[in-house]
Amino acid sequence: MTMFKIIFALMVTMAGVYAVESSALKHGCTLQQEGPLKVTWGAYKTAAKAKVSGTFDKVAFTPTAASGANFHEIFVGSSVVIDTASVNTNHAERDATLVKYFFTQMSGNTITAKIVSMTSNKHEKGKAKTGTFMTEVTMNGMHQTVPMAFHYEKGVLQAEGVIDLFDFSANKALSAINKACYDLHEGKTWNDVVIGFSTNIVATLCASNTKQ
Repeated sequence: MTMFKIIFALMVTMAGVYAVESSALKHGCTLQQEGPLKVTWGAYKTAAKAKVSGTFDKVAFTPTAASGANFHEIFVGSSVVIDTASVNTNHAERDATLVKYFFTQMSGNTITAKIVSMTSNKHEKGKAKTGTFMTEVTMNGMHQTVPMAFHYEKGVLQAEGVIDLFDFSANKALSAINKACYDLHEGKTWNDVVIGFSTNIVATLCASNTKQ
């Protein structure tokens, strides 16, 4: 056997081994959501659109499954129930104002959300995995489907979207909080609000290979 044939045979053998290993990792991958799911939001005040950010301390997350081979199996069909009285901006007086003049101006004391579908973007090696969750949000008795762009990197999944309070007939609540905080907000409270969530996703048996 010539040297060329020997080298070629070795290359073919190694390629076959690599393909088998890659396939095993790909199909043996298990993803598991661990720890709490943190819900975040960002609202805007003043003409300069200064941002006020916060979370909710009481969030009940129900995953579709505790673990799965991909994000779809864990998240599509999953839901959260948010206790609006648990709003937290790291400022007790502001939290009380939000509850009294915003959240209690709407029907119900919870906000619910459910992921109804998802799409994944083409993944580039070495970069975060990205895509979009289509999320049905229910607030003030109104339902809206909100696209939430997600990215997954270093074991953390984060998603973010934007809602319009007018889509949820929250005009009364927006007017009430604007009136209560008129001086602080310089007469302007915006109707667009950023919503988001984050959670830890641990990949096992596959060296963090998270096929979508």
